[in-house]
Amino acid sequence: MASKVTPAVNLKEAEELALSLSEALNSGDGQEAAELCQRLSQLSVPVSVSISSQAYPQDSIRLWVGVEDAQSDAYIPINRDFGFSPLLQRWVIGKRLARDRETLYSHGIRQSGDTAFLFIRSAHAVHLTRQQYNQDQEQQRLDSIVESMEVMELLPRGLGGGGEKTALPPEVQHTPPPLPPKPPAAAKPAVLPRPQLGWACTSCTYMNKPTRPGCEMCGGERPEDYQVPNIYQPDPQEVFRLQQEELAVLQYEQAQQEERERNYLNLLATDSQNLISSTAEADCPICFSPLQPGEGIVLRECLHTFCRECLKGTIVNSQDAEVSCPDNCESKLLDREIQALLTEEEHQRFLELRLSIAESRAEHSFHCQTANCRGWCVYEDEVNEFHCELCDETNCILCRAIHNDMNCKDYQDDLRIRAENDQAAQQTKQMLENLLQNGEAMKCPRCDIVVQKKDGCDWICCLMCRTEICWVTKQARWGPNVKQKHIILLSYVY
Repeated sequence: MASKVTPAVNLKEAEELALSLSEALNSGDGQEAAELCQRLSQLSVPVSVSISSQAYPQDSIRLWVGVEDAQSDAYIPINRDFGFSPLLQRWVIGKRLARDRETLYSHGIRQSGDTAFLFIRSAHAVHLTRQQYNQDQEQQRLDSIVESMEVMELLPRGLGGGGEKTALPPEVQHTPPPLPPKPPAAAKPAVLPRPQLGWACTSCTYMNKPTRPGCEMCGGERPEDYQVPNIYQPDPQEVFRLQQEELAVLQYEQAQQEERERNYLNLLATDSQNLISSTAEADCPICFSPLQPGEGIVLRECLHTFCRECLKGTIVNSQDAEVSCPDNCESKLLDREIQALLTEEEHQRFLELRLSIAESRAEHSFHCQTANCRGWCVYEDEVNEFHCELCDETNCILCRAIHNDMNCKDYQDDLRIRAENDQAAQQTKQMLENLLQNGEAMKCPRCDIVVQKKDGCDWICCLMCRTEICWVTKQARWGPNVKQKHIILLSYVY
């Protein structure tokens, strides 16, 4: 527990220090004021600091004071005592609730004509009972009697006026003062209609100006369906606020435009770089090594950061034409990033891998039959030969072989003769027989050479005898029973 302050010593010293502090503050001596505050704090006595009334303007100000409540539809000016309990009164000055120890100057009151509202709360909200209200009324009467006795000048006995006694006012007598007469039942206080131009806050019921985007008291949002009346004319203070808001919007839009321009310039600067270096500290998700700013590589598609060695190893060990992000996302590494990470030799091997993968996955691909040649093509239905630019040989796509100075019939006849002694010819002949058995090839009904249908419809033409063949029936397309077959097909279709 703190020790009690000794009135004979500590309070007197505190008063002297307080007076000295007041003089130091008035003179602007900050050093002396700081020393006095330190000494005064050691005494641990309650101290109140306030600004002298002489510092404020001395001109009198006349305010418009009115009473309103949460359900008020009219402005009621105060012209007499209504007898409201202090517990029910909440002052609203300058659109802000007044608090204890606040001055009119702190609420922005500078000139006459400003408005103050006496906001009346309900007795149920403050738990005010009838008995407590009557006690407050009696206390107010006693306080008025004491104030009248203090201002009244009483003459002492035996001096002046022949010893006449000064008549006391009726408030000093024992009899209670008469209550003010009640107004007639028909008489009501004058109610001046006040146009309700504004919107009421759903949280605190405060009536805001029509152009306010939010409640001035609690910050609640304005109702979405509210529209500013066309007849409303804002006051100068509100016009200034609207101008400031418009200026703030323009400044915000200008800042956004400048940010877009900076981002565009940064995009142009990074677009010219094949690899984007990291700008912050990070850890590689593969080897978990710490990366300082500038050491990591940021992928363009997913913005994941890796070390250079791990990305290079991912590309070299990839068995797919497209290299996915190592962080298990759907993004792919760009060609410019792959080329920048690999050496020239490694990049060439990667391109060859891509070519082999593309050849194996292409539906109509044909590889050159020259030994150790890497040439290949993707053929169409009208093309039957492939001239390889790497080995300068002409491949027959139908026979899947190179037979220079020989047509397909001569080559197949020669193949059958050489198949008796040549192992390679035997393998080629076996391949053709497998194609015939599997239905992937057929013999021409006229010249008896092996033909294939690469793509397209079932109407094919023999390259040797130019016979038009139906791939389905394996017979000549224009045979003796062609009309009957067409009739059957048409009836099936319809």
